[in-house]
Amino acid sequence: MKAERQHIALTELFSESEINARVEELARAAAPRLPGDFVVVGLLVGSFVLVADLVRAFYRIGCNPSVEFMRLNSYGIGRESSGNVRLIGEFELDLSGRAVLLVDDIVDTGRTLLYARDLLKDKQASSILTCALVDKPSRREVPIEVDFVGFTIPDVFIVGYGIDYAHEYRHLPFIAKID
Repeated sequence: MKAERQHIALTELFSESEINARVEELARAAAPRLPGDFVVVGLLVGSFVLVADLVRAFYRIGCNPSVEFMRLNSYGIGRESSGNVRLIGEFELDLSGRAVLLVDDIVDTGRTLLYARDLLKDKQASSILTCALVDKPSRREVPIEVDFVGFTIPDVFIVGYGIDYAHEYRHLPFIAKID
């Protein structure tokens, strides 16, 4: 028997068109700081929508990045990070000597992004820049700065555009806060 989906109240924070425009701006800001042969590494699962839109935005401005994904987990099905980041999947692409743009959907405590950046350093990436669609600096627990940020928000729980709550709401084309 299938469980009923819980209905939650949402308030839109960023529309689909606002997100699309911001992703184009992120690509234009990042491209001059990356060499021609760079790799976009997305953190799954949340960044899959952003990575898809970002690599197409790079294409529109003349870049042709390789794409790789890394699956990390620190949330499970709750609203709070466990604080323990773990690698679930490994990459196949050799990153030795390659410039990397590490892409995450949202940075709050910073633990996931820091963990991922350290893994990329271990893979001998020549340089690592970071990009996140959403940043919550008030929640930061570790010292990490994001190089390219789409939107900065206060400490609210959001969903949409790849960001989930209990594995739901990733499909929304906008970003909304849970009321």
